[in-house]
Amino acid sequence: MSKKQLRSQEEEQQRQLKAEEKTEILQTKTVKDLISPAGIDASNIDHMEIISNAKRYARSFFVSTLPRMCSFPDIFRDMYLFGDINTSIYINPVPEARSQNELNRVINELETERIVAQDRGNINRESTLTQKRLEAEQLRDEIAAGYNKLFEATVVSTLFAYSLEELDKFTKLLSTEMSKTLVGIKSAWAMQEEGFQSNLPLMQNKINKPHTFDRRSMGTVFPFTTSEIGHPTGIPLGFNKQTGVPILFDNFHNSLTNYNMVIFAKSGAGKSVTMKTLISRSSVLMGIESLALDAEGEYSIVAESLGGINVVLSPNSKTVINLFDLELETVKDEITGKDRIVLNVENKVEDVTQALLTMARGSTRSTDVNELTKQIIAESVAEEYQAIGITNDPSSLYETNMDKRNMLAKDKKDMPTIGSWYKRIQKKAKDNTISDYQFHYSYLLKVMKQYIREYDGQMAYFDGQSTFELLDGAPFINLDISQLEERFARPLAQQILLSWIWEKYVKKNSEDRTRASRKRVIVDEAWMLLPYPEAVDFLNTMARRARKRNVSLAIISQRFQDFYERPEAQAVLTSSDTKLFLAQDKSEIGYLKEVFKLSEGEANFLITCAKGEGLLKVGPDTAILQITPTAKEFEFVETNLNILVKRKNR
Repeated sequence: MSKKQLRSQEEEQQRQLKAEEKTEILQTKTVKDLISPAGIDASNIDHMEIISNAKRYARSFFVSTLPRMCSFPDIFRDMYLFGDINTSIYINPVPEARSQNELNRVINELETERIVAQDRGNINRESTLTQKRLEAEQLRDEIAAGYNKLFEATVVSTLFAYSLEELDKFTKLLSTEMSKTLVGIKSAWAMQEEGFQSNLPLMQNKINKPHTFDRRSMGTVFPFTTSEIGHPTGIPLGFNKQTGVPILFDNFHNSLTNYNMVIFAKSGAGKSVTMKTLISRSSVLMGIESLALDAEGEYSIVAESLGGINVVLSPNSKTVINLFDLELETVKDEITGKDRIVLNVENKVEDVTQALLTMARGSTRSTDVNELTKQIIAESVAEEYQAIGITNDPSSLYETNMDKRNMLAKDKKDMPTIGSWYKRIQKKAKDNTISDYQFHYSYLLKVMKQYIREYDGQMAYFDGQSTFELLDGAPFINLDISQLEERFARPLAQQILLSWIWEKYVKKNSEDRTRASRKRVIVDEAWMLLPYPEAVDFLNTMARRARKRNVSLAIISQRFQDFYERPEAQAVLTSSDTKLFLAQDKSEIGYLKEVFKLSEGEANFLITCAKGEGLLKVGPDTAILQITPTAKEFEFVETNLNILVKRKNR
């Protein structure tokens, strides 16, 4: 036998010995040994410290008080779904003989107390005791007839956190949430070890704090609810994978606190297909108008299919977007409650200033731009509007030689442009006598030249009067910026177009919902905006203000980590009642799990789920969603280039 054969034989024998040792270890260890952490410190009377891969803290509770009446499945819903928490319910049926004896005793006590209250003339107490006695008698008779039964149940929960401060914070939050359903919880003071053991899969109730339930009330405790989610009206968004029931989704349902939504998924998981499906079905079935800020050029075919408008913004196109455009808006008077038309110049000056600041910082995000630069820009922008006579008076937006009685029929004034603003900066720089301002004027004149059409600036597509209007009533409008340079020009276009969309598209929606149309604004690849503070600030403002205009802001992104690492960007998430998570990268799932309190099962599902599958969260409700466009829809929602090329070559 050769040396090579001997060596392979020895290696095989060693592998068998290791396998046998591993099997022997597993056979000798009990279930308790396998699930036990490295160590537990139970010396504290109000919490425990669990030492494993990472140190964790745990606090156990038991339910101390219950409401007199409740409805399924609301009584313990907040406890079951409260982040990192385990809940155990120990139920013991009460023998009929014992329940009859106890109910007879209670009935006699209530009758005695009723007679005492009657003798004392306490009519209210007498009435209450009479009602309680009748309920007890009814329950006793139902048990005797076999229609009902009594149970004793103990409810124990253990809450986990990675720091004692977090544990205290979550404890207060849990107590507050449970008090909404009139459920009282108490910490298992000096019984933390017993409480922790009661929540292990060992079926040992070491905290005996029972409550009495009848059959009907016991049914409200069970957490076995189907994850039905959606609304009575809306579009068929997909199927609930757990129940097979279609999910109807109404982006503007009155049960939602806001109409915004966010979609996060890795590349190729189906973000664009999902949004295109939502756009097309919403347009056809509900008449919802949509506008997409298209960073990748994926929505053009949707505009064509729905009979919408497709606008391409590129260095070679003749399309011009004027960021100085200003529109009237309708607001509700806080005193009279009536609608009135206003012209908010101050807000517009701030929006234009923020956009010009982003332009001035450029792709390098220069630190030379500071508050003095912002002051110069803001003053010049305000002077541009003053120069053409625009004030907060709505009529100042129109030429004065028109009929004042029919303001809406007037011709609008030509708005200022970046070119006219640049000339104003040139004049102010020439007249400037303040030395502190000299550098900032010089800096602005250098870096802003690339945006000026007169100097053939390479990014002059924002200089000039706008060449088109966003038409109300169009089922879908697509603003395609995919041909712009990705590193800076595209994020800049996103910010400027968001401000322009607010003026031209959102403001035109009245606050009176009986008259306002339902509109959706989609920002695709929103992560591009995040490096620019002014852009993030406008996005947050738009998310907060959209609902008042009956508008839904939809944010689509594949890089959730960017939102996580920028706390200022998380306001968009908190202002969105609807969240859809499709397949995620392992590198992203930890952040999603932390921010949105996903369970281990939900997190694992998002790592392994197939294309078109995801987790839909609408308010407090969650469902596993399967989105499958129809064959006809796939003709214009498909984004896979290989499939598109194959289809074209047929």
